[in-house]
Amino acid sequence: MNFTALQLTEFCSNLLQAVGVPQAEADIAADVLVDTSLEGLDTHGISRLPIYVSRIQKGRINAKAAIKVNQTAPAAATVDGDNGLGQVVGVRAMEVAIRLAQEAGVGAVAVKHSNHYGASSYFCKQAAAAGMVGLAFTNTPSGIPPWGGKEAYFGTNPIAFGFPGKEQPVVVDMSSSIVARGHIILAAKQGQPIPEGWAIDKEGKPTTDAKAALEGAVLPMAGPKGYALALAVEVMAGIISGSAFGKNVGWIYDESTQPVDIGHFFVALDVAKFMPLGFFLNRMLQMITEIKETPKAEGVEEIFIPGERRAMKAKRRKREGIPVPDPLLAELNQLAGEVGVMPLGSFTTSGNT
Repeated sequence: MNFTALQLTEFCSNLLQAVGVPQAEADIAADVLVDTSLEGLDTHGISRLPIYVSRIQKGRINAKAAIKVNQTAPAAATVDGDNGLGQVVGVRAMEVAIRLAQEAGVGAVAVKHSNHYGASSYFCKQAAAAGMVGLAFTNTPSGIPPWGGKEAYFGTNPIAFGFPGKEQPVVVDMSSSIVARGHIILAAKQGQPIPEGWAIDKEGKPTTDAKAALEGAVLPMAGPKGYALALAVEVMAGIISGSAFGKNVGWIYDESTQPVDIGHFFVALDVAKFMPLGFFLNRMLQMITEIKETPKAEGVEEIFIPGERRAMKAKRRKREGIPVPDPLLAELNQLAGEVGVMPLGSFTTSGNT
């Protein structure tokens, strides 16, 4: 069943408000989730809403977090997320980084006591929309082993960059694992196998069983290079921020009652402090044009720029609607019924936002 972005945003916000999240924060979280689903990153979009609602209800996520900002230098600040929704904490922290960069040319913000914040690309697009280059780092629960190990230690630890563009931002968003763990979580939930080479089981043996993979570890991308990248992100997001790191990061899907204590790190660079923004945009366009005109390998119809296919899918889903699988729709509507929110199935399907 398909729904417009507007319908899903209203539903997500209503559901979060019903469990105690203030409207302004609920709207932010809903926008991040729906924007992510628009781009086809279904593992990090509205499919995460049920677990967020459940953990808010159980007190594991703070619905009314008092986010604290401490500017420590002209271009640096720390943020204490007070165990709030990661999407809200992330947006607020990037706002701080942008404000610092407007004054100092660069803004660097370390974040502690947060939660899973969804797709890192959202925050980089936030910076790009302000004429900034944006960087986003976050650690995650243990998911990949150090190179040569068979037990998970580092999270899948994504890193993302966002660059302003004339038509749309150029966004690089990748995890340091061979695949985002969300794909394996979704496969396990749906009872589906995963491809060979994605993961190992708890004995360190290759597996295509998604549940066994969640008990074991996801493999790092590019072998030792992915391991090195995961370590670097762990330092940026966990060590420097003062948040949990490595195996100390909690997992929201288990039954612990303790905060997961995820850390983030954001950087914003004001392009105008280095060169006129228009000049930068023209140079970006030249590079993109030259990349597109590169002779194509056999069987390749088009060379894509990072983030371009996501943007194309978002345009298509804005026209056709965002698909919500029946099991997820049933789960969301059950939650809605429990907290007194209009079920999603009662909305008119598909159409433009």
